[in-house]
Amino acid sequence: MAPTYDEIRRAPKALLHDHLDGGLRPATVVELAAEIGHELPATDPAELGEWFTAAADSGSLERYLETFVHTVGVMQTASALHRVAAECALDLAADGVVYAEVRFAPEQHLTRGLTLPEVVEAVLAGFADGSAQAALAGRPIRIGTLLTAMRHAARSMEIAELSVRYRDAGVVGFDIAGAEAGYPPTRHLDAFEYLQRENFHFTIHAGEAFGLPSIWQAIQWCGADRLGHGVRIVDDIADRSLGRLAAYVRDKRIPLELCPSSNVQTGAAASIADHPIGLLRDLRFRVTVNTDNRLMSGTSMTREMALLVEAFGYGWAELQWFTVNAMKSAFIPFDERLALINEVIKPAYAKLIDRVDISS
Repeated sequence: MAPTYDEIRRAPKALLHDHLDGGLRPATVVELAAEIGHELPATDPAELGEWFTAAADSGSLERYLETFVHTVGVMQTASALHRVAAECALDLAADGVVYAEVRFAPEQHLTRGLTLPEVVEAVLAGFADGSAQAALAGRPIRIGTLLTAMRHAARSMEIAELSVRYRDAGVVGFDIAGAEAGYPPTRHLDAFEYLQRENFHFTIHAGEAFGLPSIWQAIQWCGADRLGHGVRIVDDIADRSLGRLAAYVRDKRIPLELCPSSNVQTGAAASIADHPIGLLRDLRFRVTVNTDNRLMSGTSMTREMALLVEAFGYGWAELQWFTVNAMKSAFIPFDERLALINEVIKPAYAKLIDRVDISS
C-alpha cells in the first residue's frame, strides 16, 4: 500500500532548504503589492500563482531567480516581513512539517529604510507568532532561521556577523545563494573562516547549476556543513562507482539538501523520475528532501514526497529515512534533534509502517 497524499501530509516531516521569499501565498503578494504600488504580472491570486510557476519552469537558474523581483519587492517593511514569516510557519505546520529551517537574505529587504537588525527581528517575530498560532491549532512546529548572503554581493562578512549576533534568538545558520557561475564560494572565504572560529553552522548553495568545482570549493576550501542542493555530485559517479569527491561526501556524511521539483525547473535534473535522488539514496548518501521555493515550484513537502513515492515506489520506510536524515543534519542542538526524532518522528512512522505490515 503506497502512502497516499493525505497520509503523507499528516506524517511528520523535516525541511532544511526553504526560502522565505520563495514561499509567499499569492494572495499575500497581491495585497502587499497593492499597499506599496508594486506592479505585478497578474493581480488575481490564482493567475499570479500560475505565472510564478510558469516563469520559473524555464530550465535556467538565472531565469528562475528573476521571479523573486516580485516577492522580494513586497517584503520591504517590518509589517510585511512579519506577515510573510508568520504565514510561512502556519503553512508549513499545516503541511505536517514539524521542523523547518527557513532562509532569507536580509540585505535584500532594505529599500524602504529598514536596517539589517530590523529585518532580522521582524522575521524572527513573525516566525514566533506563526509557530505559536500553529501550536494552538494542534500543529506544533520548530523553525530555525538561516541568514543568507548573496554570492554576487560583498556583504557576506556583515551577514555572517549578524547571524552570530542573533544565534540565541532563533538564527541557527548561515548560507550563501544566488547564481553560481562566476561567483565561487571562495569569494566569501573570510566570512566562512569567521563562522568557523565562532563555532557556527553554515551551508552553501553548491552543485545546483555549476557542477563539481562548486561542490569541491564549498567543502574543501570553505568548510560547509551541508550542501545546498549538491545534486551535481552525481557527475562524479559512473556506473555506481564513486569518484574521490563523491566518496568523500558520502563517507563524511555531508548532507545533500536536494530539492527535486526545483532541480527539474532549473535544469539540474531532466524529470523527477530521472532525478539523481534515487541513485544517491541507493548509494546511501545523506540525502534530504526539500522544497526550495514553494511558490515558484507550486509545491510543498507533501508534494515532494508524493512525487518520489510515484517515481521510485517509495514507502513509509524510505520517507522516514529522508525525514530522519534531515533531523540528523539540522543546525539545532543535538538533544533537540534527538527529541524530535525519538518522540515525534519515529513513533508516528512506526504506526504507519505497522499499519502497512498488518494490511499486507
